[in-house]
Amino acid sequence: MHKAGFVNIIGNPNVGKSTLMNALVGERLSIITSKAQTTRHRILGIVNGEDFQIVYSDTPGILKPNYKLQESMMRFVQGALRDADVILYVTDTVEQVDMQGEFVRKIALSGIPTIVVINKIDLSTPEALDMLVARWREAMPGAAVVPVSARENFNIGGLFDLILAKLPEGAEFYPKDTLTDKTLRFFASEIIREKILLTYDKEIPYSVEIVIDEYKEETTIDRISATIYVARESQKGIVIGHQGSKLKKVGTEAREELEKFLGKKVFLQLFVKVNPDWRNDDRQLKRFGYKE
Repeated sequence: MHKAGFVNIIGNPNVGKSTLMNALVGERLSIITSKAQTTRHRILGIVNGEDFQIVYSDTPGILKPNYKLQESMMRFVQGALRDADVILYVTDTVEQVDMQGEFVRKIALSGIPTIVVINKIDLSTPEALDMLVARWREAMPGAAVVPVSARENFNIGGLFDLILAKLPEGAEFYPKDTLTDKTLRFFASEIIREKILLTYDKEIPYSVEIVIDEYKEETTIDRISATIYVARESQKGIVIGHQGSKLKKVGTEAREELEKFLGKKVFLQLFVKVNPDWRNDDRQLKRFGYKE
């Protein structure tokens, strides 16, 4: 008997979806920061065994869209609801969630096997956790409820066993040696964006998009040239910093992370350009991969 299916990870921002994805896959595929809206695309992570293939899908956090970029992000979430074989609805021990909210109701009525994953249990007490588990079982009576700590790798094995039990029988969707559907260019852009999220405050992290202009793979080194697009001229100066100090910091940290990710030396060049109001521009959103 061979099992295969899509396990789609859905939840609000800041509940640790990306940390959970990486723990389940055993690889660092999704960027992780404490800021909301870290994930913009739908990222697949593929785990293979002798008699199974699990295709995990990390989606952007559920939000109310304020501009076209966020509308596109929510389309990734809606698509994940439609094609899931198993839904992991991720919450945590500190989130103030409306258990009767629209999205929770959609999942409950979907008929798709669902697991409510309560993350960050290392931040809770046993008594508070027992109460939270009981509330989720009442809110989603057809779902299993599994407490975990993705950061501490606690109960990830138990969650994996439950996912495997809920998968349908079928043939694999991808070759056995496939880890993800994304390219090295994509991961290079995501690592650069992660360093921007960690370096800048306020609106800057949400106003930038990364384009890999050139990616040359060589035997001992990869040569990468990337452009950081910002929405306004004033943001360009902030990203560059005094005498280029901030951009140099981002470049150094991104290069070091890329070298760990790739297992080889990296030469990284970064440029900054203004692309006015790209988050509301259909043509630019298509260029950046948010629209078909």
